[in-house]
Amino acid sequence: MRARLWLSAAALAALGACATPPADKLARPDALTPTEQFAIEVQPSPLELKLATHPQGISPTQAQALRDFFSRWSDGERGAITIKAPEHGPDPQAAYRTATDVRDFLIAQGVAGPDVRIVGYEAGGNAAAPILVGFMRYEALGPQCGQEWENLEKVSQNRPFSQFGCALTANMAAQIADPSDLLKPRPSEPADATRRETVLEKYRLGTLTAAQREQQAVASPSSGTQ
Repeated sequence: MRARLWLSAAALAALGACATPPADKLARPDALTPTEQFAIEVQPSPLELKLATHPQGISPTQAQALRDFFSRWSDGERGAITIKAPEHGPDPQAAYRTATDVRDFLIAQGVAGPDVRIVGYEAGGNAAAPILVGFMRYEALGPQCGQEWENLEKVSQNRPFSQFGCALTANMAAQIADPSDLLKPRPSEPADATRRETVLEKYRLGTLTAAQREQQAVASPSSGTQ
Protein backbone atom coordinates (compact mmCIF):
# COMPACT_ATOMS: atom_id res chain seq x y z
CA MET A 1 0.00 0.00 0.00
CA ARG A 2 2.79 2.40 0.92
CA ALA A 3 4.61 1.60 -2.32
CA ARG A 4 1.50 2.33 -4.39
CA LEU A 5 0.97 5.65 -2.60
CA TRP A 6 4.60 6.61 -3.19
CA LEU A 7 4.35 5.78 -6.90
CA SER A 8 1.13 7.81 -7.22
CA ALA A 9 2.71 10.84 -5.57
CA ALA A 10 5.75 10.59 -7.82
CA ALA A 11 3.54 10.41 -10.91
CA LEU A 12 1.56 13.50 -9.86
CA ALA A 13 4.80 15.38 -9.21
CA ALA A 14 6.07 14.46 -12.65
CA LEU A 15 2.86 15.69 -14.30
CA GLY A 16 3.07 18.96 -12.37
CA ALA A 17 6.65 19.43 -13.47
CA CYS A 18 5.61 19.14 -17.13
CA ALA A 19 3.16 22.04 -16.76
CA THR A 20 5.53 24.26 -14.75
CA PRO A 21 7.41 26.94 -16.72
CA PRO A 22 11.20 27.21 -16.39
CA ALA A 23 12.63 28.87 -13.31
CA ASP A 24 13.83 31.93 -15.24
CA LYS A 25 10.30 32.55 -16.53
CA LEU A 26 8.96 32.47 -12.98
CA ALA A 27 11.59 34.93 -11.77
CA ARG A 28 10.85 37.47 -14.49
CA PRO A 29 8.29 40.07 -13.31
CA ASP A 30 5.18 39.99 -15.47
CA ALA A 31 3.52 43.09 -16.89
CA LEU A 32 0.14 44.09 -15.53
CA THR A 33 -1.46 43.55 -18.94
CA PRO A 34 -0.15 41.86 -22.11
CA THR A 35 0.05 45.22 -23.89
CA GLU A 36 2.55 46.46 -21.27
CA GLN A 37 5.21 43.87 -22.00
CA PHE A 38 7.10 46.47 -24.06
CA ALA A 39 7.49 50.20 -23.56
CA ILE A 40 8.83 53.20 -25.48
CA GLU A 41 11.96 54.75 -24.01
CA VAL A 42 12.46 58.50 -24.43
CA GLN A 43 16.06 59.71 -24.33
CA PRO A 44 17.55 63.19 -24.75
CA SER A 45 19.23 63.65 -28.13
CA PRO A 46 20.66 67.19 -28.39
CA LEU A 47 21.12 68.65 -31.88
CA GLU A 48 24.21 70.81 -32.38
CA LEU A 49 25.38 72.72 -35.44
CA LYS A 50 29.01 73.80 -35.85
CA LEU A 51 29.75 77.00 -37.80
CA ALA A 52 33.12 78.50 -38.62
CA THR A 53 33.69 82.12 -37.59
CA HIS A 54 33.84 84.80 -40.30
CA PRO A 55 34.67 88.51 -39.91
CA GLN A 56 31.81 89.38 -42.29
CA GLY A 57 29.27 87.20 -40.46
CA ILE A 58 27.52 84.07 -41.62
CA SER A 59 28.06 82.90 -45.19
CA PRO A 60 25.30 81.82 -47.66
CA THR A 61 26.17 78.18 -46.99
CA GLN A 62 25.85 78.72 -43.25
CA ALA A 63 22.53 80.49 -43.77
CA GLN A 64 21.20 77.43 -45.60
CA ALA A 65 22.41 75.19 -42.78
CA LEU A 66 20.64 77.45 -40.28
CA ARG A 67 17.40 77.19 -42.28
CA ASP A 68 17.57 73.41 -42.01
CA PHE A 69 18.41 73.79 -38.31
CA PHE A 70 15.36 76.02 -37.80
CA SER A 71 13.12 73.55 -39.64
CA ARG A 72 14.20 70.72 -37.37
CA TRP A 73 13.76 72.95 -34.32
CA SER A 74 10.29 73.98 -35.49
CA ASP A 75 9.23 70.35 -35.93
CA GLY A 76 10.30 69.49 -32.39
CA GLU A 77 9.56 70.80 -28.93
CA ARG A 78 10.81 74.33 -29.78
CA GLY A 79 12.95 74.62 -26.69
CA ALA A 80 15.62 77.20 -25.94
CA ILE A 81 18.44 77.58 -28.46
CA THR A 82 21.96 78.19 -27.15
CA ILE A 83 24.69 79.82 -29.26
CA LYS A 84 28.16 79.10 -27.85
CA ALA A 85 30.87 81.52 -28.97
CA PRO A 86 34.54 80.43 -28.54
CA GLU A 87 36.75 82.42 -26.19
CA HIS A 88 40.58 82.52 -26.32
CA GLY A 89 40.61 80.96 -29.77
CA PRO A 90 39.53 82.60 -33.03
CA ASP A 91 39.45 86.33 -33.68
CA PRO A 92 37.12 87.81 -31.03
CA GLN A 93 35.53 90.21 -33.51
CA ALA A 94 34.83 87.42 -36.00
CA ALA A 95 33.37 85.22 -33.28
CA TYR A 96 31.16 88.03 -32.01
CA ARG A 97 29.97 88.98 -35.50
CA THR A 98 29.15 85.39 -36.44
CA ALA A 99 27.36 84.64 -33.16
CA THR A 100 25.20 87.76 -33.34
CA ASP A 101 24.40 87.11 -36.99
CA VAL A 102 23.27 83.60 -36.08
CA ARG A 103 21.01 84.98 -33.36
CA ASP A 104 19.50 87.64 -35.65
CA PHE A 105 18.99 85.06 -38.42
CA LEU A 106 17.11 82.63 -36.15
CA ILE A 107 14.91 85.42 -34.78
CA ALA A 108 14.12 86.51 -38.34
CA GLN A 109 13.09 82.93 -39.13
CA GLY A 110 10.54 82.95 -36.29
CA VAL A 111 12.32 82.03 -33.05
CA ALA A 112 11.33 84.25 -30.14
CA GLY A 113 14.10 86.52 -28.92
CA PRO A 114 14.08 85.25 -25.31
CA ASP A 115 14.48 81.67 -26.60
CA VAL A 116 17.91 82.43 -28.13
CA ARG A 117 20.89 83.18 -25.93
CA ILE A 118 24.60 83.62 -26.57
CA VAL A 119 27.14 82.18 -24.13
CA GLY A 120 30.88 81.69 -24.27
CA TYR A 121 32.99 78.56 -23.98
CA GLU A 122 36.72 78.05 -23.52
CA ALA A 123 38.46 77.32 -26.84
CA GLY A 124 41.88 76.69 -25.28
CA GLY A 125 43.77 78.63 -27.95
CA ASN A 126 42.22 76.73 -30.86
CA ALA A 127 42.03 79.25 -33.70
CA ALA A 128 39.60 76.98 -35.61
CA ALA A 129 37.12 76.62 -32.74
CA PRO A 130 33.59 76.86 -34.20
CA ILE A 131 30.37 78.56 -33.16
CA LEU A 132 28.12 75.91 -31.58
CA VAL A 133 24.37 76.28 -32.12
CA GLY A 134 22.18 73.71 -30.42
CA PHE A 135 18.97 72.81 -28.63
CA MET A 136 17.71 69.86 -26.66
CA ARG A 137 15.45 67.38 -28.40
CA TYR A 138 14.25 63.87 -27.57
CA GLU A 139 14.25 60.55 -29.36
CA ALA A 140 11.72 57.74 -28.95
CA LEU A 141 13.35 54.31 -28.86
CA GLY A 142 11.18 51.27 -29.47
CA PRO A 143 11.95 47.67 -28.52
CA GLN A 144 14.10 45.38 -30.65
CA CYS A 145 11.70 42.71 -31.85
CA GLY A 146 12.49 39.21 -33.05
CA GLN A 147 15.26 38.60 -30.51
CA GLU A 148 13.66 35.41 -29.24
CA TRP A 149 10.98 33.02 -30.39
CA GLU A 150 9.05 30.27 -28.72
CA ASN A 151 6.71 27.45 -29.56
CA LEU A 152 3.24 29.00 -29.83
CA GLU A 153 1.67 25.56 -29.38
CA LYS A 154 2.71 25.49 -25.73
CA VAL A 155 -0.24 27.27 -24.17
CA SER A 156 -0.51 25.40 -20.90
CA GLN A 157 -0.39 28.69 -18.97
CA ASN A 158 -2.83 30.46 -21.33
CA ARG A 159 -0.58 33.51 -21.50
CA PRO A 160 0.51 35.64 -24.47
CA PHE A 161 3.83 34.77 -26.06
CA SER A 162 6.91 36.78 -25.13
CA GLN A 163 6.92 38.91 -28.33
CA PHE A 164 3.26 39.90 -28.06
CA GLY A 165 2.90 43.66 -28.66
CA CYS A 166 6.56 44.23 -29.61
CA ALA A 167 5.95 45.17 -33.26
CA LEU A 168 3.06 47.46 -32.35
CA THR A 169 5.15 49.34 -29.77
CA ALA A 170 8.10 49.63 -32.17
CA ASN A 171 5.85 51.08 -34.89
CA MET A 172 4.39 53.63 -32.49
CA ALA A 173 7.88 54.77 -31.47
CA ALA A 174 8.83 55.23 -35.12
CA GLN A 175 5.71 57.32 -35.89
CA ILE A 176 5.80 59.75 -32.96
CA ALA A 177 6.54 63.22 -34.32
CA ASP A 178 7.54 64.81 -31.00
CA PRO A 179 8.78 62.27 -28.42
CA SER A 180 8.68 64.93 -25.70
CA ASP A 181 4.88 64.51 -25.74
CA LEU A 182 5.48 61.23 -23.87
CA LEU A 183 7.26 63.09 -21.06
CA LYS A 184 4.80 65.87 -20.35
CA PRO A 185 1.58 67.31 -21.81
CA ARG A 186 1.70 70.32 -24.07
CA PRO A 187 0.61 73.65 -22.56
CA SER A 188 -3.01 74.55 -23.12
CA GLU A 189 -3.77 77.40 -25.47
CA PRO A 190 -5.79 80.39 -24.21
CA ALA A 191 -9.55 79.93 -24.34
CA ASP A 192 -11.58 81.76 -26.98
CA ALA A 193 -13.64 84.00 -24.71
CA THR A 194 -15.53 85.63 -27.60
CA ARG A 195 -16.65 82.29 -29.02
CA ARG A 196 -17.63 81.07 -25.56
CA GLU A 197 -19.87 84.08 -24.96
CA THR A 198 -21.49 83.61 -28.39
CA VAL A 199 -22.29 79.96 -27.67
CA LEU A 200 -23.68 80.72 -24.21
CA GLU A 201 -25.90 83.50 -25.58
CA LYS A 202 -27.31 81.22 -28.28
CA TYR A 203 -27.87 78.51 -25.67
CA ARG A 204 -29.87 80.90 -23.49
CA LEU A 205 -32.01 81.91 -26.48
CA GLY A 206 -32.63 78.30 -27.46
CA THR A 207 -31.00 78.64 -30.87
CA LEU A 208 -28.39 76.48 -32.55
CA THR A 209 -24.94 76.92 -31.03
CA ALA A 210 -23.00 75.42 -33.93
CA ALA A 211 -21.49 77.63 -36.59
CA GLN A 212 -23.40 77.80 -39.86
CA ARG A 213 -21.87 75.71 -42.62
CA GLU A 214 -21.28 77.04 -46.07
CA GLN A 215 -23.52 75.73 -48.81
CA GLN A 216 -20.53 74.34 -50.71
CA ALA A 217 -19.62 72.16 -47.73
CA VAL A 218 -23.05 70.48 -47.68
CA ALA A 219 -23.06 67.29 -49.77
CA SER A 220 -26.22 66.30 -51.60
CA PRO A 221 -26.97 63.20 -53.70
CA SER A 222 -26.81 63.69 -57.43
CA SER A 223 -30.04 63.34 -59.39
CA GLY A 224 -28.33 62.78 -62.72
CA THR A 225 -27.92 59.40 -64.38
CA GLN A 226 -25.25 58.03 -66.62
